[in-house]
Amino acid sequence: MNIRVLYNGEYYVEEIVQSVEWSGDITQAYRTLTVSLTNTNDGRTRLLNFEVGRELRFYSEGAELFRGIIFRREIAQDGSMTLSAYDENVYLTKNTDTRKFTNMTASQIIRKLCTEFDVAVGEITDTKHVIPKLILRDMTLWNMFVTALTETKKKTGRRYFIDAKEGRLYLTERKARKATYLLESKTNVHTASYSQSIEELRNQVRVIGGTDDAPIIAAANDGYSAQRYGLMQHLESADSEATAAEVRQLANQLLRDLNVIDDEASITALGYDDTYAGVSVYVYDEITGIVGSYYVSADTHTYSNGVHTMSLTLSATDDLPTLEYVPPAEPVEKKSGSEEDWKYWLNW
Repeated sequence: MNIRVLYNGEYYVEEIVQSVEWSGDITQAYRTLTVSLTNTNDGRTRLLNFEVGRELRFYSEGAELFRGIIFRREIAQDGSMTLSAYDENVYLTKNTDTRKFTNMTASQIIRKLCTEFDVAVGEITDTKHVIPKLILRDMTLWNMFVTALTETKKKTGRRYFIDAKEGRLYLTERKARKATYLLESKTNVHTASYSQSIEELRNQVRVIGGTDDAPIIAAANDGYSAQRYGLMQHLESADSEATAAEVRQLANQLLRDLNVIDDEASITALGYDDTYAGVSVYVYDEITGIVGSYYVSADTHTYSNGVHTMSLTLSATDDLPTLEYVPPAEPVEKKSGSEEDWKYWLNW
């Protein structure tokens, strides 16, 4: 195991590092790096003055796995120290605003907000679907992005993934990215557990669009699933301007998304750098029944004493973050100047 830790672009400090924890979750905006180190030789003076707000990079086997900002540091009297850093996408959760977007794609919304809030971007995949209108009030940038991508998925079935590489935000279409290694109990899996649930399963979907005077209603169902697990219906409201074909398409897409058994597995195993939240892995464990391809929804990698281990949360479904859009009520006319201020912030 060959790791390196670079502080502030100046100092490689792995010689005083005791352990490194590199972790992420598919539902979170950013990945985290936690570095434990001994910042003294004599117990009286510090070797280096680590400051919050400075950059930290982590390399394994020569490849950069993490680049981010130190948000927290802790030091004890004996010189033991812990640094907690987040990648650049953390700033998506640190900025809140109210905005209105008209006839824009999710990728255009993401690019626009990244430019305005000084978030560096890499490749931004064109999501293509034009969202007629989004009014997003008191939301973080991350929640705005997730809302726009959720609306896109509901209409197109396409999923998109946001991550950070070398200090830049990337938006890519969510396709199967497979890890290199097979995980199996006889060789590299240490522990494993598995669960299944139909708590969130819905095998009938009813979508209501149009207006009160001229409603457009579409339904989709899976009779076999309803017979086996019992009828469970999801109700959805469509955009009032959606056509009958769009309402039917939404019903069918929601049924595909919701009519699934929630499979979740947890394993600890020998660590591999290419196995992290957002990729898929093939696992074989006969006792628990974890057999086949699974998505990694959360991961924690630990590098300590020359050993690399990982803890993974696996899911049979592609559980990207979602945030349902609920159109707010139209503003009521006011006599004061507050309405004009509100319209200004919405880019009316």
